[in-house]
Formats: sequence, structure tokens, C-alpha cells
Amino acid sequence: MQVAAAIAMRETSRGRLRPMTVDRPALPADLKRAILVEAGHRCAIPTCRHTTVEIAHIEPWARVKEHTFDNLIALCPNCHHLYDQEKKIDRKAMRQYKANLGLLHSRYGDFERRVLTYFVMNPEQDSIALPGGMNVALLYLLRDGYVVYGGTLRTRANADHIFSYDVVALQHYVITDLGRQFVTDWANANPL
Repeated sequence: MQVAAAIAMRETSRGRLRPMTVDRPALPADLKRAILVEAGHRCAIPTCRHTTVEIAHIEPWARVKEHTFDNLIALCPNCHHLYDQEKKIDRKAMRQYKANLGLLHSRYGDFERRVLTYFVMNPEQDSIALPGGMNVALLYLLRDGYVVYGGTLRTRANADHIFSYDVVALQHYVITDLGRQFVTDWANANPL
């Protein structure tokens, strides 16, 4: 295990040099990978989601003196600075972001999380239009009552002029009040 030198500096993802704590061991590669995978290689703050990320300690390294999965979170350099330096994101919110990551990634697939992110980023929108046949991709959002079917655009498809059939070309999915509360809680770091 590597140990930082007494006056070690670390380079942030923005290329800035930042002093490291004395005798702070390097983050093991497998632990770093697990943290990045948990957050989808994006900032864990749902209203941010930038792809350039750093690993942050929720409880400061100076206090805990260890790297553990439960105390590490992926943040973009800006959110990391807002949390560590400016204290504009509090520790309670950061713990909730971490807890929510586990729930979201164990329950919902990548596509469903993208639909949820769409509603977080576009709070004025009540629905999303998707190509027909996406029902399976939104299965758990539908089952949990966070979205319901809205309007459907159908078209006729022909197979060599032998037979034709009706197909769903576009399906609207409407966010429910329960779904709106879920994305609001997620965006505000409230328990899900």
C-alpha cells in the first residue's frame, strides 16, 4: 500500500494541486472501482451527474483515518468543493445521497434511472414520450406507480403486403404524484 509523503500534493481532476493528509494511504483500486460503479461513473448528486468525478470521504479522512465503501462517494470536482471546502452541501445530505444510490441501483435499471433523472432535470414536465415497446424497460417504475401510461401513437406496419398489423410507434409515460414525490425526494437528498 502506498503512503503519502509528509508534504504530498494530489492532482485533482481539474489539474489543480491540493495538499493531502500526511500518511494517508492511497485508495485501493478495487474500492475506487466499486465507488465509481455504484454511481455509474457520474457525480452522485442527482441534479449534477457530471462524468468527471473524484472520490470524496463523507466523514473527513482526518476523523476516520480509513477508506471504507460506506464512507466514500463519487463527486464531480465542483460538488466535492461545495461539500468539503464551502460546506454548501451538508453531511446529512451527503449520507442520504449515498444511501439513495444503493436503493436506486438495486431496484431500477439504467434506463429507468435515466427517466427519473429526466424528471429531476425537467420538473415542469409531466410526461416523457418514448418509442413503442419500452414497457419492459420501465417495468419497475410502472409497477411501483411512479409512471403510468399516457397517450399512444399507433401506426400500421405491413409485411410484404401480405398482412398488416397495428404497432405502437410512440408511448407517453406520465409521472404520477407518487413519482413526482420520489424524484423530488431523490433530488433533495431525502430518504427514498
